[in-house]
Amino acid sequence: MGIFTVTKLSEGPVRPSAATPSETLPLAWVDRYPTHRGLVESAHIYRDVAHMLPPAPAPTAEGDQAGDDDAEAALNPKKAAKEVTSNKKSPAAVVRCALADALVHYYPFAGRIVEDVPGRPAVLCSADGVYFVEAAANCTLADVNFLERPLLLAKDQLVPCPTPELWPVEPHNSLAMIQVTTFTCGGFVVGLRTNHAVADGTGAAQFLNAVGDLARGMPEPRMKPVWARDRYPDPDIKPGPLPELPVLALEYIAFDFPTVYLDKLKSQHAASTGGKICSGFDIVIAKLWQCRTRAIGAAPGAEVRLCFFASVRHVLKLEHGYYGNAIFPVKVSAPAEKVAGSSVIELVGMVREAKRRVADECLSWAEGRTGGRDPFQMAFDYESVYVSDWSKLGFCDVDYGYGTPMSAGPLVNCDLISSVIVMRAPAPLVGTRLLASCVTKEHADDFARRMREDLI
Repeated sequence: MGIFTVTKLSEGPVRPSAATPSETLPLAWVDRYPTHRGLVESAHIYRDVAHMLPPAPAPTAEGDQAGDDDAEAALNPKKAAKEVTSNKKSPAAVVRCALADALVHYYPFAGRIVEDVPGRPAVLCSADGVYFVEAAANCTLADVNFLERPLLLAKDQLVPCPTPELWPVEPHNSLAMIQVTTFTCGGFVVGLRTNHAVADGTGAAQFLNAVGDLARGMPEPRMKPVWARDRYPDPDIKPGPLPELPVLALEYIAFDFPTVYLDKLKSQHAASTGGKICSGFDIVIAKLWQCRTRAIGAAPGAEVRLCFFASVRHVLKLEHGYYGNAIFPVKVSAPAEKVAGSSVIELVGMVREAKRRVADECLSWAEGRTGGRDPFQMAFDYESVYVSDWSKLGFCDVDYGYGTPMSAGPLVNCDLISSVIVMRAPAPLVGTRLLASCVTKEHADDFARRMREDLI
């Protein structure tokens, strides 16, 4: 096996392609939450784009190739793909150009976080730009197993990591960085770093979809951005202290749940509840909670906890296009023996009941009716597992003119807490993938065996 490397071809800020407002914008209560001040890293993998291109024009009767006009007409009508197939622009150039145009609409992303008032960070719209890297790998995507873990390319080779000399804004104050790495097979990877303080997962995907819209030649993004943080609830509740993080040597394990398996359990749930529906997400996290509780052997009477975040845009009646943090924790807890002794279908019921409580709990928080209690305060012990759902955020819909990605998700799990990521299974698989970093080595084999039971 050769040594796989990535070479940076160019790097620097991409600024808005037109003038943008110069102002300081407030962040919402949830945006300002201490744990949100940092960059979330993800990889968006696009297969060899050659298979998406139309066949070359047929020779003319005289034996010559079709003329330039005929060749141009045969190309993909989408602007970005047209330019690529005629060798005018690389994927990186397409994304860079569209990014500059998108920043005219989403101009706060071209700014940085400032904190003129302690504890009240805000976004200075400075038009400094988004740090952008064009890079090339010396291998195919297949050579590096399509970036399945363990990664055969170092994470830092796939996302921008500029030195202070190149980018003087500290990472926790930068709002977005993008790298486009092309591979010798013709595929490419978009490595994204976005600051959780300015956008949740749905908001970051909305921004990336805007870049895709403009790359495909649309005159403007399909979804108009809405800042409106000053209209977001700002309850007089002080965020709880940052939790102590345990030192856990957690094992990484991936599971794929075929659609046929999920459909079978959905049918079982409907049959046992008089026709009530549940989601594939409900099923995989219920199975996760059951199998993990059984594997770690929590003491009888010990509380085991499952936590994930739900979008509350509809609950708070936020405008369509709002891209800030609009999430609220969904917490489920029960004695270990109850979780271990319950069926997956029974645990799905507990998950769905917790979901039903979210609207009331969120409004109580928004209206300051929690008695000063911070519902976002977490405990990160081994009895708790945290789930992040990437399956419906919108990253899998981003199309720069080459089709949608085969896979889109975070580069790594959090190494410090028991965490699980739910995402779409990479194409051509159909179903749900679960990336787990939630058990120690002594529990890993038993956990994996239980999780894979009954999978088709």
